[in-house]
Amino acid sequence: MFGINLKIKSDEELMLMISNGHERAFTTLYERYSRPLLRYFFRMLWKDEDKAQDFLHDLFVKIIERPEYFDTSKKFSTWIYSVAHNMCKNEYRKHAFRQSAQSEITNAESVESTAPATLDAQHFATALEKAMQVWQEEDKSLFVLRHELDMTFTEIGTVLNCPEGTAKSRWFYLRKELAGQLSGFKSMIG
Repeated sequence: MFGINLKIKSDEELMLMISNGHERAFTTLYERYSRPLLRYFFRMLWKDEDKAQDFLHDLFVKIIERPEYFDTSKKFSTWIYSVAHNMCKNEYRKHAFRQSAQSEITNAESVESTAPATLDAQHFATALEKAMQVWQEEDKSLFVLRHELDMTFTEIGTVLNCPEGTAKSRWFYLRKELAGQLSGFKSMIG
């Protein structure tokens, strides 16, 4: 018996099929998005693997339970990252994660990590992670969406619920701040 080739279906078509109870469509959508979303949650949720897994699970449960929440006139990838972003924002609020004492420790450590540009990529990655620890959640999201997921500013604006120009402006200032924080790594900053 021949079935429908779900791999060629768009995300939006798969969501329509999911709303009609098509289980294989859900599996196909999960296969497309689970890894990048897990990586997004991991980066946004303090590199807590268990929490990232829980959030990924919760997000896909929402899709199964309420597929009608997806607006079929929107692009699915932008919509799902908007939902993921809002889940992270809610988690930040819930736990009131603000780094008062942690910020002082991180700032002291980042001063120690300003090393000559001859350090290898591992040292750069460590310094980048330390710099990101003191960022606001909007800045972390912006960095992950643009740098790691390579989203356009239009998509980022939709995810972060701001105009495209605002996303570009935030990116400009974030890169400028990051360049200052990582000035010892000039050869590695693009």
